[in-house]
Formats: sequence, structure tokens, C-alpha cells
Amino acid sequence: MEMLKPGIIQRTSSDRIRPSLAYRNGSQKKTGERLFFFFICILITPILICGCSSLHSGFQGKSSFEEADYLFSLGNYKAALNKYEQISENNSASRDRALFDMGIIYSYPKNVQKDYPKALECFHKLTKDYPGSAYKHDSEMMIFNITNVITKDGTITAQQTRIDSLRQEVKTKEKEIITLQQKNKELEQKVLDFATRKRSVDKILIEKRARQLMLLSKGEVIKTYKIALGGNPDGPKERQGDNKTPEGTYVIDSRNRGSCYHLSLHISYPNERDRKRAKKLGVSPGGNIMIHGLKKGYSWVGDSHSDFDWTRGCIAVTDEEIEEIFKLVPLDTVVEIRP
Repeated sequence: MEMLKPGIIQRTSSDRIRPSLAYRNGSQKKTGERLFFFFICILITPILICGCSSLHSGFQGKSSFEEADYLFSLGNYKAALNKYEQISENNSASRDRALFDMGIIYSYPKNVQKDYPKALECFHKLTKDYPGSAYKHDSEMMIFNITNVITKDGTITAQQTRIDSLRQEVKTKEKEIITLQQKNKELEQKVLDFATRKRSVDKILIEKRARQLMLLSKGEVIKTYKIALGGNPDGPKERQGDNKTPEGTYVIDSRNRGSCYHLSLHISYPNERDRKRAKKLGVSPGGNIMIHGLKKGYSWVGDSHSDFDWTRGCIAVTDEEIEEIFKLVPLDTVVEIRP
């Protein structure tokens, strides 16, 4: 991308003023093809390049503009500005060019002390005091671009301030949520401790679509667990090996502390309705449906086990959860399994 530098207007041998643009490879184009001004995420590209004159190690025998250009090419922007100011004060014939070059330096992206208001001041003074200057058109374009940059910078700053404010609000809300979650856990634990002492869990409600198991006491839900179902979860279990989880009303009819799935509570499937359906289909209804934990050696899977249905028709929870359920649920507890 080409970049504009101080002193883009040069005089030919016939003293005729013409626009010129220096590239890294030394080629030139018309002024109108290279006045793009981009900053940050908004159209930004440096407008400046190193001197349009050949560079030398010193100033001996050089013109004032060449000296200023050389200082600019070294990145000594303050010294370059001082030199252009001297030119402006001592050479009225070249004051418009000096003003233009000063404006360029004040707005140069690599100048860490760039000053957009001062740049605009230089360009405005040029267009007002030198209406016939060959630099007037370029100055007008620079005024337009810098004004846009200032406006967009202001918008970005306002948006960033708003974003920072929203982030702080989110952090505050997150802390509040964590506090509420902790209080909720503490309350749940108190309820469970009470239920354990009173053995008050009288029903297990399983909702297959919601993938949740709820412990109820006198119609009130005291704890909810995420669950995994059989690998073919839709619809009621009909036959042996269909990998479906039953639907209907059952009871807990046995408890197994030596289960291959940590602990298990056996559900009284099949009931009379299940047997009749299987008989009508001429198949075995199957059985051995349980609420259980994770297979031995897989307790590390934890909650993520419920991300997919992996059992052969049973209802699975984590090892920690089955331990809790095992303590709370007595034999003959009603188990209702809904679609």
C-alpha cells in the first residue's frame, strides 16, 4: 500500500508544480489514487512514507525541505516539525507546502505524539489562506478523512466503554448466580438430610423426554437428577433386547449393593400391562430394568454420561447420585415413568 509523505509536491526543472507519490519500489501515481486514510478497525492505512528525496547521512548542501524530509524519514517527527515551522516562518513562498507537511506529520499513524486537532488546524489554514495552492485539494481530502477518523474513534471509544460496563455487569451477575446456586445447593442438602431422617420419599417420577428423575415427598419435588436412558429411548419397552426404557407405573422391588453399576434399585418391570402387550406380539417382555450408577471403572465420566443415552433400557445417574438415591428410596417406592 502506497503512503504519502511530507513534500509530496515537487517542482520540475521547468518550475512547474505537479503531484507525485513515492512508493517503496520508487514508482509514482496520481495523487487521487492514494489518498486513503485507515485507522484501527476503520479504514486505516498509513498515508506517509520515507522522504521523496534521496537520503544522505548529513544535511550539508541540502535544502531546508530536504533536511526536514530527512528528519522525518529517521522518525524524528518533533525535529521535522520544528524544521517545517522554520520554513513556514522564513519562506512565505513555500508556506503552504510547509503547512501541508506539518499536517501530514501531525496525523501520521506512526507518530506516537500525533495530534489530529493540530493537523486539522494546518490543513484548514492552508485551504483558507492559500486558495490557489497545489496542496489545497489534498488538504481538503485530509480534512475529510481525519474528521471521519475522529468521529469513528469517538464511536469506538463509546462502544468500548459500553462493552466494558456490560462485562462488569455480567461479572457481577455471575457472582450473584454463583451465590444463589450455592444457597440452593445448601437448601437442597437440608431438604435431603431431612428426607433421609424421615424416610419421606414416597415416589420416583421419571420423565423420559426431559431426561430427568425426580424424588417426591407427598407430591412435592425434593430433588431432580439428569439421567441417561436406553439407547432406543422413544416409546415404551415391548420386548427383550429392544434397548427401550419402559413407560408406566412400577415399584422398587429390590436393592443391590454389589451391582456392576455401583449401586442399583430394581424396578418391577414388566407389569401386567407389559406382559399382555408382549404376549400379543409373541415376544418376551424382557426385564432387569434398574436405576443405577455408572459401570465400574467409569465413575470419572461424571455428569457428562447424561449427554447421550447409553443403557440397555435402564435409568442411569452418576455414582454420587445413586448413593444419594439409594439412601433416600425405600423398597416399594412407587416409580412412574412418563414418555
